Amino acid sequence: MDRVNAPEPRGAGVRLRPEIAALPPYRQGRPAPADGFKLSSNENPFDPLPSVAEAVAASASTINRYPDATALALREALARRYGVTADEVLVGAGSVALLAALIQAAAAPGDEVVYSWRSFEAYPGLVTVSGATSVQVPNRADHGHDLEAMAAAITDRTRVVIVCSPNNPTGVVVTAAEFEAFMAKVPADLLVLLDEAYIEFVRDAPGAVDGSTLLGRYPNLVILRTFSKAYGLAGLRVGYAIGPVPILDAARATITPLSVTAASTAAALASLEPAAEAELLERVGVIAERRDRVRTALIAQGWPIPVAQGNFIWLPAGEATAEVAERLFDAGLVTRAFPPAGIRVSIGEEESVDSLLRILGELVPASQEGHPG
Repeated sequence: MDRVNAPEPRGAGVRLRPEIAALPPYRQGRPAPADGFKLSSNENPFDPLPSVAEAVAASASTINRYPDATALALREALARRYGVTADEVLVGAGSVALLAALIQAAAAPGDEVVYSWRSFEAYPGLVTVSGATSVQVPNRADHGHDLEAMAAAITDRTRVVIVCSPNNPTGVVVTAAEFEAFMAKVPADLLVLLDEAYIEFVRDAPGAVDGSTLLGRYPNLVILRTFSKAYGLAGLRVGYAIGPVPILDAARATITPLSVTAASTAAALASLEPAAEAELLERVGVIAERRDRVRTALIAQGWPIPVAQGNFIWLPAGEATAEVAERLFDAGLVTRAFPPAGIRVSIGEEESVDSLLRILGELVPASQEGHPG
């Protein structure tokens, strides 16, 4: 058919929000080759625990029924753990769903949401969908949050501030002292979201902020965590938020109902059983040790790797980002490239380490901007 006379795609004439039509949809990284490694999604490389898999399988007998819309059993278990009430816990389909609900509950067209950049890639889209405007505050030279600059960026239009620690994708933590100084400058009616999706991987960072120690201190603070990373439940999508009841009730009004399945709840509860959790956290320790070993080796090669406290490392490859990512892909290593800033490399199977270090050793940056030599 002649392209000139070809009919327009269906829906082409429908009036859509222009900012949404221009928003690129989320796309996963390329699949890894059969003999390669997927190091692009910050997934836990270990297989599910048998006890967790059994709990998921048992939940299949009720898939003809809707799940408990409030995930009450899981909320009660988390409430006991953190010393709060079940109403102070909100469970969602991953922490990103909770971020979306909380942003929509507080921010509308004309409002602003402040966050560090570069940080979690979903933040800009979530803010755009709410109708609000992003205010991105550049990271410091060490790739961490500049909380003083973030506090200075708050205006009368600001409705939400997001702090990510450890920061995804750079891996740098916010310290408790930095966070408390920041909260002292933030208006008490401004919602602060502390995104701690990778908190379990923090090692050798005694000054790092821990949202669980701040519960009840601030009427405007909500902490967010997930079972996707440390607990290896990425495929089941279950995360949680802890904070004041009025804020969480507002989010409950915006969140998609029944989005947390019975299988997700069963897997999360099984993961919190003492024996299972001990084994899962032992695996977290293995990943953290592997991360530190990879970072040390890359620094020795000449890569300017920032302090890493998630289950990933950050390669500040600058203008060479796409080139380095392609070289890694050709070697069977799928990574997450953010041109022209850098590459996030998830810590995966032990078998991936030698290939990763070998390829990056051939691409050592000639300067601190990350240009290959």
